[in-house]
Amino acid sequence: MDTNLVVEGLKFMALGMGTVFAFLIILIAVMYAMSAIIHKFFPEPQPNMETNQAGTQDNKKIIAAISAAITHHRKG
Repeated sequence: MDTNLVVEGLKFMALGMGTVFAFLIILIAVMYAMSAIIHKFFPEPQPNMETNQAGTQDNKKIIAAISAAITHHRKG
């Protein structure tokens, strides 16, 4: 029997690392394709660039509610 265990070990290491590398490449490709499909059918809504008065009023109400909650919490 004339087998070199070091060479056999290197072959198995290369086979295992090649398998993992191929799996990761396939995984990345599938996730990229899935992302492209999702963005195609479910695009993100574009933000409204206009500043309207209702948005400002909503922000003021939120700030007032947060301030009241902090004041109530500090009182005990």
